[in-house]
This record gives sequence, C-alpha cells and structure tokens, in this order.
Amino acid sequence: MKHFPIFLDVEGRDIAVSGGDEAALAKLRLLAKSDARLTAYSAAPGADIRDLAACGRLTLVPRAIEASDLAGKVLVYAANEDANEDRRVVTLAREAGVLVNHVDNLETSDFITPAVVDRDPVVVAIGTEGAAPVLARAIKAELEESLPPALGPLARVAKGFRQMAKALPFGRRRRTFWSDYYSRVGPRAFDQDGEAALPGALEQLLAEHLDASPEIGSVTFVGAGPGDPDLLTLKARRALHDADVVIHDRLVTPGILDLARREALIVNAGKRGFAPSTPQAEINAMLVRHASEGRHVVRLKSGDATVFGRLDEEVDACAAAGVSCSVIPGITAASAAAAGIGRSLTRRQRNSSVQLITGHDVEGYAEHDWRALARPGEVAAIYMGKKSARFIQGRLMMHGAAPDTPVTIVESATRADQRVIASELACLSEDVARADLAGPALVLYGLAPREAEAVARPKREIAL
Repeated sequence: MKHFPIFLDVEGRDIAVSGGDEAALAKLRLLAKSDARLTAYSAAPGADIRDLAACGRLTLVPRAIEASDLAGKVLVYAANEDANEDRRVVTLAREAGVLVNHVDNLETSDFITPAVVDRDPVVVAIGTEGAAPVLARAIKAELEESLPPALGPLARVAKGFRQMAKALPFGRRRRTFWSDYYSRVGPRAFDQDGEAALPGALEQLLAEHLDASPEIGSVTFVGAGPGDPDLLTLKARRALHDADVVIHDRLVTPGILDLARREALIVNAGKRGFAPSTPQAEINAMLVRHASEGRHVVRLKSGDATVFGRLDEEVDACAAAGVSCSVIPGITAASAAAAGIGRSLTRRQRNSSVQLITGHDVEGYAEHDWRALARPGEVAAIYMGKKSARFIQGRLMMHGAAPDTPVTIVESATRADQRVIASELACLSEDVARADLAGPALVLYGLAPREAEAVARPKREIAL
C-alpha cells in the first residue's frame, strides 16, 4: 500500500486549484462538496468555473497561480492540462511545503484523489493508486446502489448520540446497540416518520439495551482453511468480523487474520512439532477465561478444526466450564493439496476410501495399519509428515509397499508460494530433505500430480 488512506479535515481551510478547463472543473465540483474554502487560478477559466464563482462556491483569480498564493493552503491541485505549467505549479507547491496533486500524473503527486461515495457524514473513498481508475468508478457505481440514501441521516443523528451511548459498557454490548440501530430500529423509524423520528428511536433503544441482561460469552471454533483467504467460508468471515478475541494457530496466514475486526484482541497460540509451543492447558484456559468475561472468542485453526486440530480437548474444556461453543468447518489441507495437483482423493476402481493420518502425535512418530496402507491403490493424506518422512517410508516398504508408489509433497497449498514436489516412495525422505521445506506441507501417498502422470503415459492413453 503506497498511498495510506486518511480523511483530511478541510473545514474552513484553503485549497487551491490551478487550471480553467475540464480537469480543473472536475476537481472543483468534487471539492465543492466539502466545507473547504476554494480558490481557482486561471487566466482563461471556462464558463462552468465562472458559474461556480458567481454562485459563491469558490473564489476565482483570473491569472496564473504564484508562489505568494500558496501561503496557508492545505492542498494544491495542478490541473492546467499543460505539462509545463503543471510542472511549475508542482515545484511552487513543493517549495512552499504544501501537498500537491498533479492531475493524471501519479509520479509527481504527493496525494491522490479517490472516487467518493457521499452519504454525508458517511464517506466511502475508493482508490487504486492510479492503476485502474475505471475499476474505481465501477466499484463506486456498485456502492452507490447498495448504500441507501437514508444512511447519511442515520449516521448524522447517531453522531450526536454517541456520548449517551457510552452508558453501555465498551465492547460487545455497545456494538450490539449500534448494530440494532443501523440495521433494524433506525431504518424502520426513518421509513415511517423521517429523520425527526430518529432521536426518539435511539433513546428507546438505549433504554432497552440498558435493561437487558449482560451478554454471555461464547467460543466459535473456525476452520481457517489452507491459507488462501478467498477459501474462507462466509460464515467464518462473519465470525471473525464479530469476534472480540481471536486465538489462532501458527499456520493461519496474515491475510486471514486481517479479516478480523481491528479492535479485536489477536492471540498467537501456535504449536510446532518438536519445538516450543503454547501448552494445550494454557489454550484451554484462555478460551474459558475470555468467554467467561462475556467476550465472543474465535478459536481460529488452520485447515479444518475437526482434522488433527485438538478440537475435542478444547470443546471439552469449554463444556466443563459451562461455556457455549460452536464449530464452523473449513477446507482441510488434504482437499486443498489434492486440488492443487488436479487429483481426486478417491476414484472408482482405484480406491473407495482415503486415510487421513498424522506423521507424529504426542507420543512421537505415529503408528498406523501399515500393512493395509501398503496395498496397491491405497491413498493417504499424511499430515505433519516432513520430519517423519523416513519413518513413514520405512514402515510402508517394510510392509510390502511398492518402491515406485507415487508420492506427492504439496507445500503451502493454495498460497501464492505453493510448491508441488513429485516423488516415489523409495525417494520420499531424500526428496523431502532436498526440498528444504519451509512452509506447511502435506504428503499425498498414492497420488501423482496430473501433469507428471500425463508425461509418463503414452499419447494414446492420454487420448482415451
């Protein structure tokens, strides 16, 4: 993000626009919606700019802007549509220490003017850092349609009521009050009797919330998926948006954590195989403590919370403390990795079942029914298999698995840095070591990437 979005207080402050044609007019029309004092500088201003001056929306100075004109200005626009003159204005502004926008020239501008959706005092600014103005306008059009005109009066009346609303405790109870106002009570009162009805509706709603019993906290276990924020479910997104506290695993990506409310407390409770980790008892205690204090806690687990996520232990801890909880499933790494190599985990006449197994557990390397796994055609998704690759390889081959059984390692499935390593059982441990895997990896036993198989097959088989 090269341009940090802020809202600048321009009430009663001076803004200068240098130019008299269409580019200057476009900026002046937008700026005229603000409470700034506008001055336009042009030796030959267009008729529309003269009209704006005649009706008192701006002061028109019929000459080119000079250095002395910039004293006290908060912003300057170079909009002459003349390259040499605009460069001169930019230089003057820089020397005067005033932020300048060179219209349609990102490189020489100190700031950019976004597309604006105006529901005063609600203002939505849309910027693309100059890369796609057409896209910004398209987004603006969609927002104009989706944001009702009543939003402005609702927010305007609410602004004067904020001090009274502080009678409610900060946090969830106050957010619930405002949510009720904006989504239910406010629009209904406005539709019935207009803006005049809103103060009374707010007072009645506040009384109802003050009389209500304090909210009881809860825990929502959310599957964050394999890493791509676009794969998060809508229900998971809503839970994150509503959370007071987010307690997350080490593998949850920053892009997903960014979806949580800015005010939410974010707690890293990561675990790492064979490395220092947050003790499970401490995680259980955190969940119970925050929920018991009336907070909505989201326990964010990578992949799906029901697959190797210690879900039962944490649900049991909540149940024992009388804390209500719910589970929102996510896409598990096995599904994501299989999709990443263009494969199905099951296939008719190959395997009618698939095993999800772990390379190690709390006791160390995990034992499984290796004889059954070693049968031809079996498929398994092996979680936490990086450090246990040699152990898994040895157990399978000891029980009769073919050395050329295809094995695929998928690192960072669905993420921008996803990597697919095609191997065979006999080479598994060496290929894992050679790959120097840094991200989360899942081993797909019995599956080869579709591209690798296509190369190995004769063309007549591919055609079939």
